[in-house]
Amino acid sequence: MTHLLDAPGGPKRVLDPGERIAEVLFGLIMVLTFTGSLSAAEAGREDIRAMLIGALGCNIAWGIIDGVLYLMGALHQRGSNLTVYRAVLGARDAARARRLIADALPAAIVAVLDPADFDRVHQRLKQLPEPPPRPQLTGSDWLGALGVFLLVFISIFPVAIPFIVMHDVTSAMRASNAIAVAMMFMAGVAYGRAVGWSPWAVGVFMVVLGSALVAMTIALGG
Repeated sequence: MTHLLDAPGGPKRVLDPGERIAEVLFGLIMVLTFTGSLSAAEAGREDIRAMLIGALGCNIAWGIIDGVLYLMGALHQRGSNLTVYRAVLGARDAARARRLIADALPAAIVAVLDPADFDRVHQRLKQLPEPPPRPQLTGSDWLGALGVFLLVFISIFPVAIPFIVMHDVTSAMRASNAIAVAMMFMAGVAYGRAVGWSPWAVGVFMVVLGSALVAMTIALGG
């Protein structure tokens, strides 16, 4: 039987909008560090081929790393939930149980609850089936890790396509940069909508931020 604590924070999307946008931006920045290092005047087809292979390999590696970090984060969240749950069950008095429950809830929700509400939550927690002895990953976690990998990996292709289909390096670089700017802007617009800020302003800011991060990465030899 699935226990309530099997899901960190309860039912949710495998990846929330903020996570999806962050992974796309991360993949974009990684591939742009490769495309941005090309010299339009000096690069030949072999240079472009080497760049594409390097960018592909880098995004695959970082997609795997990001997926593993996602799993580690999910496991940590489940472990924290399990610790709080056991602490609430082991509380010696109602006041301590209330404090533990309140600490695990958002402040806005705590503000509208009274002691009787906390006591009801405490009693309901006591009626839950016995949780696993240690936190465990679920199918949703593995799907999330796969989603993280795919987002980082797939983000290379729109930026790389001009170098594959166009023979003129200068034209390919311009097209690739235009696609990258458009993707960063759209990611910013989506992020702005997700957090309740001006989508257009966040879109412009994301282009500026992404460009600055790419320039910094290239300057530092990344």
